[in-house]
Amino acid sequence: MSAPVQIAPRVRQMAAADLDPVLLLAEGQPQAPHWARRAYRSLLNPLASPRRIALVAEEEAVVRGFAVASAVGPEAELECLVVAIGFERRGLGRALVRSLAEALDVAGVENFLLEVRAGNARALAFYRVQGWVECGRRPRYYADPEEDAILMSLRLG
Repeated sequence: MSAPVQIAPRVRQMAAADLDPVLLLAEGQPQAPHWARRAYRSLLNPLASPRRIALVAEEEAVVRGFAVASAVGPEAELECLVVAIGFERRGLGRALVRSLAEALDVAGVENFLLEVRAGNARALAFYRVQGWVECGRRPRYYADPEEDAILMSLRLG
């Protein structure tokens, strides 16, 4: 089996025209946030509180992934990272996280945080390779199945 092709995706700010493809991506993935359309639309409001950065990753002008981070003061949280099924391990997720970190750094954020299921070895490895470190644990945070949340952080700046 050959390794997935590494690409240089185009990462850009999410726009109103991206709502339909983003909703389709979210619907197709159980771990994605299944927010109402109005919640996704609110990501586009630059005056919303908390401040959010929403990015999409395109391959051949088709949205293949998206990521959202919220920022309050010197901290930000990765709310979601979604890559289309069949497009994993091609650099889309890495490009989205790197672009979010760069935008947050410019905005004065010092600490980028996330939480991930303790049993999600693939996600934990993905973040660790990019420099994230474990900084805490929330016992029995997730339900169905019950599982701890691993808290991770990435220092910016």
